[in-house]
Amino acid sequence: MSLSAALRRREYMILITGASGTVGRPLVELLVDAGVKVRAVARNPAGLPRIVEVVDEPVLEGVTGLFTNPRAVGDTIDGLLAESRAAGVRRVVTLSAANVDDDLEDQPSRFRGDRNREVERAVTASGLDWVALRPNMFAANAFGLWAEQIRRGDVVHGPHARATSAPIHERDIAEVAVRALLDDDLLGTRPVLTGPESLTQEQQVQGIGAAIGRDLTYREVPPEAARQAMLGRGFPTGFVDGLLGIQARSVGVPAVITDEVRRILGRPALSFARWAADNAYVFRSMP
Repeated sequence: MSLSAALRRREYMILITGASGTVGRPLVELLVDAGVKVRAVARNPAGLPRIVEVVDEPVLEGVTGLFTNPRAVGDTIDGLLAESRAAGVRRVVTLSAANVDDDLEDQPSRFRGDRNREVERAVTASGLDWVALRPNMFAANAFGLWAEQIRRGDVVHGPHARATSAPIHERDIAEVAVRALLDDDLLGTRPVLTGPESLTQEQQVQGIGAAIGRDLTYREVPPEAARQAMLGRGFPTGFVDGLLGIQARSVGVPAVITDEVRRILGRPALSFARWAADNAYVFRSMP
């Protein structure tokens, strides 16, 4: 980075909502590494860089750019954007989703609090400079789906072993978000971000096994049995039904892959194998 670019970045103040989340935490770290001042709205700030200013709710004084997480801002987005305009915020980047235009029942994360459609529409109509990031399936979904079973043993029970997705590493989303917040090339766009390869659920579980040095097996169970098991673990009904529907329709169909991560970052998207290696500690047996 040139001296002039470094000085310009010191003039930024970025407010991150959902700063302790899957994307928010690496985004905060990357911005700090880039020499940018960060104010973080976080429920669990433990582990965030000490230089970060942590707040309980959005504080917009001095903020130049805003990152919105749809689960964190929810129904407050219109008020937040109005306050941002009044405070002189110039740019807003929102986390959205590749399926944001699908029928609502086919957006499982909605039933866990994500308001991707409402937040993206509000952001793009805000009058601020904007970017809407549309990632597909997060690789981190493997935590909730499989980590508990893998810690207990070498067999993962689940539906639709041949269901496909192109899971994306959360660091790729965060790095693209940094570009969206600090540079102008993505303004007014909705890039769809995916991982670099189409993988079945069976292949993903085997990839986690390779990362932790164990031979894992994905054992397919009937969808209704999987449904009841997920409901028993506390997943919302709409989430379970939406996810199972998506999986069923993807069986034997290669997942859509875009080249947006490579185009924006100048390098290939990180592989699922890399993600599994980065997060192997989550899946290892408990002592």
